[in-house]
Amino acid sequence: MRSSTVKNLTIASFYALALILGMILGPKFSKENNSTKNGSFMPFFGEGRVDKIDRVLKIIQDKYVDPVKTDSLQKLAISEILKRLDPHSTYLAPSESNYLNQDLEGSFYGIGIEYHLVNDTVLVTGVTIGGPAQQAGIKAGDRIVKIDNRPVSGKGIEEGSFIDLVRGRAGTRVNLLTVPVNTRTLKTVSVKRDKIIISSIDVAYMLNKQTGYIRISRFGTNTDKDFTGALSRLQKHGMHSLVLDLRKNGGGYLNAATAIADQFLPDKKLIVYTKGSHEPRTDYFATSSGFFEKGKLVVLIDENTASASEIVAGAVQDLDRGIIIGRRSYGKGLVQEQFNFGDGSSMNLTVARYYTPSGRSIQKPYKKGNSAYYHELNERYLSGELKSNGHVNDTVFDKNKAYKTSGGRLMYAGGGIMPDIYVPIDTTAYTDFYYELNEKGILDEFLFKDLVKGNVQSSPEKFIESFNLNAKQYDKIVSLASAEGIKADPETIEITKAVINTELKALIGRYYFGNEMFYKVQNASDKVIARSLEILK
Repeated sequence: MRSSTVKNLTIASFYALALILGMILGPKFSKENNSTKNGSFMPFFGEGRVDKIDRVLKIIQDKYVDPVKTDSLQKLAISEILKRLDPHSTYLAPSESNYLNQDLEGSFYGIGIEYHLVNDTVLVTGVTIGGPAQQAGIKAGDRIVKIDNRPVSGKGIEEGSFIDLVRGRAGTRVNLLTVPVNTRTLKTVSVKRDKIIISSIDVAYMLNKQTGYIRISRFGTNTDKDFTGALSRLQKHGMHSLVLDLRKNGGGYLNAATAIADQFLPDKKLIVYTKGSHEPRTDYFATSSGFFEKGKLVVLIDENTASASEIVAGAVQDLDRGIIIGRRSYGKGLVQEQFNFGDGSSMNLTVARYYTPSGRSIQKPYKKGNSAYYHELNERYLSGELKSNGHVNDTVFDKNKAYKTSGGRLMYAGGGIMPDIYVPIDTTAYTDFYYELNEKGILDEFLFKDLVKGNVQSSPEKFIESFNLNAKQYDKIVSLASAEGIKADPETIEITKAVINTELKALIGRYYFGNEMFYKVQNASDKVIARSLEILK
């Protein structure tokens, strides 16, 4: 595109930006009733401000020297405004808004598969038990080549476009051209879309005779209901202590988080409070209906534990209800409210901050801009924080603002939740060689081509006890890596062997025995889980 065109587009987009800013901020100003003549300057604020935005975009569409997608221009303008506010105020296109809401609501209409993109091909890695795909005969390891005659293999596959094709209205059909696992034969499968329920509880099982383990992936509409159900099942199996895993949980609904915290806390204890310039302070208190107010509690967090997850961890820590183990959490203490635009798109606007019971704001700084904000986790790695014993530079927390827990322990604000017991990230086995194998999909490919067909398992107990990669199998993985241009020295290859063995054992365990087996295998070698069990003794 010519430089003059770019310049003109930029000017046009900022006119639209200013007008949309008027739409957002207009209600804060008195309305303008002055009429204007055709072609004269129109004030940005007041009546007709929406019409002005439409008019600007219409003029650009009808008169601009080059073809312009006005939808993209409008999105650019809104995004530019929100980018100047904070990192979590965002504009969501209709598809993005829809996916986010479906994820948090816990259901959508689709076919019920999990998949990875392996070598530019959609590889089915799991199917929902009893779901449409399983009923139609699709299995983990199958590859999907076309959807309704539209190719979904080759360069340039995008996850969003694939989701658009498989999701749809209830009762409608989608035709998949597949290559079943361990064959080269093409097969057409017709699948009838149905409601797919997504539980926010990844897994719940007993680590030992007294200790339960529950992992929550997000805080959605049904999280409290799913969690109380899991608690009840584990209590029937003799659970007296609980390990609650919130690692990699990016948050969700505030009310879902307070409902989970309520399960652990006595009546009338403050869980969290929120306030903003236009939002009065709102307090959220525990009730007397908690299912687990007395047992021993450990909460696991890491650098990807954010928002609603930090509410739970902060309340447990401030009220000395349990022990927080892991690494410093993300540090997102901003509350968003969603505003819908009627065309499916929406805006998530930050309206308040949330504070832990002691008054701590755990929002990390964002004054240096969005780019620095989102790269902050990488800075933790480079500074050695994630790999060390967790001592954080004095600049992370405001040492002049000390807070105390119910038991009198000192806490600080401004950079996430610091765990009571720090467990550094394991960088020894998780080498670049391991990450490249995953990125190229080599472990998934090896799983379905080599392991599944030759490792039929008789029982979960026997599998846990006996399965391990042999030398020949590991050598083949190394050869597959080499063929894809992934090189590593012999020492690195040997160091990485244990973690690859665990990964593949977990994946094949899930293939034969379900999701619980996947986590049982992973957790058996998890140092954070091991530390939790030591503490609970």
